Amino acid sequence: MNQYLITGYDYIDTGALQRRMNVRPHHFDEAKKLKENGNFIIGGAILDGDGKMIGSVMIMQFESEEELEAWKQSEPYITQKIWESVDIKPFKVATVG
Repeated sequence: MNQYLITGYDYIDTGALQRRMNVRPHHFDEAKKLKENGNFIIGGAILDGDGKMIGSVMIMQFESEEELEAWKQSEPYITQKIWESVDIKPFKVATVG
């Protein structure tokens, strides 16, 4: 499978954090499905200096570019305008020990 480092930065408008919190359960539901399917490796929130969530990082893997695109079309943080920008880079998880 092809692995990817996915970095999403949240919108910064006054309602952004509340939108994130409203959509978060749906994002987690999808992440659980992705984990069950072997696509989700690890992920978490990016925090600012005050501990407020301002984005996300995920390491994912997909069999094809088409699967990656399908995920992008269905990811709640993208479709519900939580992430203002999304950066996706090819990645390789290190095998240690």
